[in-house]
Amino acid sequence: MSFNNLDTLYRQVIMDHYKHPRNRGKLEEDALVVDMNNPTCGDRIQLQIQVEDGKVKDAKFEGEGCSISMSSASMMTQAIKGKSVEDALRMSQLFSDMMLGKEIDPGSLEMGDVEALQGVAKFPARIKCATLAWKAMEQGVEKK
Repeated sequence: MSFNNLDTLYRQVIMDHYKHPRNRGKLEEDALVVDMNNPTCGDRIQLQIQVEDGKVKDAKFEGEGCSISMSSASMMTQAIKGKSVEDALRMSQLFSDMMLGKEIDPGSLEMGDVEALQGVAKFPARIKCATLAWKAMEQGVEKK
């Protein structure tokens, strides 16, 4: 697949998560709650995570912001569900490395749609948008 076709596919995935977010809403049961915002651009998120026996049982988010921050939150909640806290944190580190333009081994952990955000690394001003939900997740699971 050519770079242009791959870039187009990634944009479509990002817009699909923005227009049809997965895991948007509130958890009914007890959850760790983390509120974060990006004062630079106004993105804000409230992430709710349920951790049970060292695994992410469920994750949902609410908030508002640009297509990058909201699609990243959608992708992140989808990617970490059912994963151990350790794997979720490793995914966050891989995502951070990806945002810094570092080569990552996509086979080390199944990142799913999250890989569609790799093009954000070319736009330094948007990296904080993409990492907002991930930073919230890190804070949340570290509280547990």
